[in-house]
Amino acid sequence: MQLIDEVWREIPDFRESYELPDGLFRQHIPVYDGRIVRELLVNALVHRPYTQRGDIYLNLRDDQFEIVNPGLLPLGVTPQNILHQSVRRNNELARVFHDLGLMEREGSGYDLLYEVLLSQGRQLPKLREGMDSVTVIIEKRIVKPEIIDFLTKADQTYSLRQREKIVLGLLAQHESLSASELVGLLELVDTEEIKVWIDRLLEWDLVRQTGRTKGTRYFVAPDLLRRLNFPAQTSLARIESYRLDALVFEDIGRYPGSSIGEIHARIGKEISRRQVRFALNRLCKKGELRIEGEKRGCIYWTL
Repeated sequence: MQLIDEVWREIPDFRESYELPDGLFRQHIPVYDGRIVRELLVNALVHRPYTQRGDIYLNLRDDQFEIVNPGLLPLGVTPQNILHQSVRRNNELARVFHDLGLMEREGSGYDLLYEVLLSQGRQLPKLREGMDSVTVIIEKRIVKPEIIDFLTKADQTYSLRQREKIVLGLLAQHESLSASELVGLLELVDTEEIKVWIDRLLEWDLVRQTGRTKGTRYFVAPDLLRRLNFPAQTSLARIESYRLDALVFEDIGRYPGSSIGEIHARIGKEISRRQVRFALNRLCKKGELRIEGEKRGCIYWTL
């Protein structure tokens, strides 16, 4: 605790904050939240390999804060599963930090990082594993300040669980996400695991979905955004499947013999290439399109 307090006193950037409007009042958002800095320092001290020489570095740049820890991640932990996978490298030291209230339960504490950063309108932490070190990067920039008020009001109304705050924060930042995109961001195994994270949000109509199975997309309910004064922009990323099918069919009618890349470019980048591919597959199965060629050389015609 004394080490963390000394770091806090010695580095002024950790004590600065942004001042954001909140109706008639002002709210202060720390440039680097104390919970984030503490968690990263504790993880660096507890999980580093003490058989390897090297110092822990705190690098403050104009746009980000980095913590560099000597050694690699524990066996079984990767940048792709660190949100859920926990392997204690120094059991006794971890127990001491946990008993002192300085360490998050049994896990890596990454769920706390996700919750705090998303609730402050920031991007997720970036984790890089080098040849003999691990670097965690926290960006200074607030991507969407309006998310802060949105998540606060949603939590006050529905008493959200940590997982639900994380999912809602991700969806608010990205406008919409496919099931496979959520699986990647949440480091899950498959789309079935999303239910545990999102079922109550769907039940309360905080989040809505379009499509089925792999074509499922999730987005924050537009009427909720309006009620909470969330200035969301109109986005084609939330387009319903049947509307996208009609849009793709109309495009091919105007430009017969088009490839998926050409169709995607004309429709717009707000809609992902995956969505366009699913729409083409649906139209082909319905017998409304015919396809010529194979793989990347495929072109489409209306029937």
